[in-house]
Amino acid sequence: MTLVQVDVADGVGGEPRCFAGCGCEATGSGAAQRGGSKEEDASMKAWVLAAVAALCAAPAAAGTVVITADRMLDVLAGRMVENRVIVVTDGRIASVGRAGAPALAGATTIDLKGLTLVPGFIDMHVHLTGDPRIPPMEAQLKSDAYWPILGAVQARRMLDTGFTTVRNVGSGDFADVAIKQAIDDGWVVGPRIVPAAYALGATGGHCDETFFPPSFGRTSRGVADGPDALRAKVREIRKYGAEVIKVCATGGVFSRNTEPGQQQLREEELRAIAEEAHMWGVKVAAHAHGTAGIKAAIRAGIDTIEHASLIDDEGIGLAKERGAWLSMDIYNTEYTQSEGRKNGVLEDNLRKDRELADVQREGFRKATAAGVKMVFGSDAGVMPHDMAVNQFQTMVRFGMTPLQAIRAATSVAAEALGREKDVGAIAVGRFADIVAVAGDPLTSVDPLLQAKAVVKGGVLVTDRR
Repeated sequence: MTLVQVDVADGVGGEPRCFAGCGCEATGSGAAQRGGSKEEDASMKAWVLAAVAALCAAPAAAGTVVITADRMLDVLAGRMVENRVIVVTDGRIASVGRAGAPALAGATTIDLKGLTLVPGFIDMHVHLTGDPRIPPMEAQLKSDAYWPILGAVQARRMLDTGFTTVRNVGSGDFADVAIKQAIDDGWVVGPRIVPAAYALGATGGHCDETFFPPSFGRTSRGVADGPDALRAKVREIRKYGAEVIKVCATGGVFSRNTEPGQQQLREEELRAIAEEAHMWGVKVAAHAHGTAGIKAAIRAGIDTIEHASLIDDEGIGLAKERGAWLSMDIYNTEYTQSEGRKNGVLEDNLRKDRELADVQREGFRKATAAGVKMVFGSDAGVMPHDMAVNQFQTMVRFGMTPLQAIRAATSVAAEALGREKDVGAIAVGRFADIVAVAGDPLTSVDPLLQAKAVVKGGVLVTDRR
């Protein structure tokens, strides 16, 4: 399928412009570029215009969708462009051009008049199979099969707010893999999921089962000790569907008998995980609140550092030098502190959250100013999933421009995932994952919090116009 746009300038037929990337030479000044006469140039233009008319009269390819809107954010160029027409074939963007081309016969049209298009959002740190409003004791009474069903509901909620891709960094029973499979097979509607399944960690660490007495004998399937055992765990978790490896390098907020600043895996253990995962073509995300654990994970070659709450100047410099991405969840503490006690969160866990909140946000400000690669990671599941989008405001409040915040959730996140050919921008070849908002998100990120429409793979999945 080819979409051709003809511009008219100064009362004379303008230059035909092919937006399909097919390699044809329908752009330029025709014979004038080849040194021909004005008469030859005019003849060539007439011939091309006839060809354009024939192309435009052709029926659209099967599965073709045309999306129109008043404005579109070119996130790669960092600028707003007016009156775009996006042609989608089989879920991927075939062309992006200016409005005015004749309609494609047989194509489905999604007219988002009056709205601004931005790339579908990517949240790099979510937990779909949980909800903070379920009290911990009540959670113990749920059937094992309850959690994937809940996760499918949460996935849809995230999609409705504009997250067309999420990275789920930890769930039991390979539930996130199952949800991904159900979405991909069309049984349920949800975002693209990059699943981690079980998080790897040390015995007694943040990613172990820490709320049970010895008589229960509970240990997480992701727990292992020593480089060789952790290499084997990488292979096992990947075997059953993990597309990213999550590892807990330090203690955490919502576990028992751990402190966020504690390093819980040695650097050689972290390096073994990173090397093994990378050999299999899988990236690694390290939960790391504490200063020493953050730096050990970066030196070990881990790709993204989650939380990075106690990062210091040396850690910021190391992240920039090594090219690590920071995924800092700087919004959710507001929910935890206001609603946590009512939801049954223990005082010790609330204490840890309070102690980290301000220092984490200051670290975010410093890392942003230093030019470290930052991605959007909300830790949805610690707060309700439909609140994750609120983090855009917090990121701007603590030092980002609106464009930086948007890129953190689109093009930069896609790069961190290693999926920049598929997601992260409204560009030819990528999936047509698009969010429509009112207003100009380069002036204020507030419109991002109220998606008017969400398109995933060229399908209008949410419409609140």
